[in-house]
Amino acid sequence: MKYRKLGRTNWDVSEIGYGMWGMGGWTGSDDNESVASLQRAVDLGCNFFDTAWGYGAGKSESLLGDLVRNNKDKKIYTATKIPPKNFKWPGKKEYTLDDCYPPDHIEKYVEKSLENFKLDSIDLMQFHTWEDTWLEDDRWIVKMMDLKSQGYFHSIGISLNRWEPWNGIKTVKSGIVDTVQVIYNIFDQNPEDELFPACRENKVGIIARVPFDEGSLTGTLTMDSKWPDGDWRNTYFVPENLKSSVEHADALKQVLPEGMTMPEMALRFILGEPAVSTLIPGMRKTSHVEMNLAASDAGPLNKRLMKELKKHRWDRQPTRWSQ
Repeated sequence: MKYRKLGRTNWDVSEIGYGMWGMGGWTGSDDNESVASLQRAVDLGCNFFDTAWGYGAGKSESLLGDLVRNNKDKKIYTATKIPPKNFKWPGKKEYTLDDCYPPDHIEKYVEKSLENFKLDSIDLMQFHTWEDTWLEDDRWIVKMMDLKSQGYFHSIGISLNRWEPWNGIKTVKSGIVDTVQVIYNIFDQNPEDELFPACRENKVGIIARVPFDEGSLTGTLTMDSKWPDGDWRNTYFVPENLKSSVEHADALKQVLPEGMTMPEMALRFILGEPAVSTLIPGMRKTSHVEMNLAASDAGPLNKRLMKELKKHRWDRQPTRWSQ
């Protein structure tokens, strides 16, 4: 495992971290399997784990807290997220700070997260949705700085809505936040245009999420793909999105080098962007942990393939099913 600096925090984080959404509430999750997968990741050198109160109403946070306590001899960086007060994902322009993150709500859920973790403090506290217009209302800033000064957490971050990498640039430039979490993968390359340069200039750490484009970049989706009732992917991969996703993935398979898997290529593409501090694939099985973390040892792709993959950029706009 290789490590990179997480922006101005100066933390040395594993360049492949761990996204914990799947084990909080997805269908098919098994707690024993989740615990084993998390421990295997630590054993292989992963030290950055990203969760949220919204992942099973604190269940995922509790699993991470247990992991930290079971590995007291290792430094594990904990990152979680405050849910919006209206509990609506993604955020929308018409949502005000009072709709999503009034000061009393911020404090309430920071405390809830600490209760779930059963830790004295959390390394990174993030906002689970974001609108750059909230920068104009400093009540959230005052509250976060107050809680940080009391030791509830050590750094502040924002998580940007799907396909809106521009919707956090002002906040990045404000100097208030230490990290930004954004969707970045072979298809979603537009953070490179404006967001990444702003982060580099302001020493803001970049956490790349959704490296497999919710599954399309694993190469396993087909037009017949289905999920159990209640699984959120049924509302994301609506027919129009499923068809387009399968078509884009099929086109990508044509440039896949012999002996390399689609997931490996997807991860190593992201590792080729030096601005990214860590990327956080979701993993629920030890076999997935071992396969994904091995991409760090393999390193970035060669220049020829990187250049070819740039042609597969897929610029999308938020829509009713983008979530």
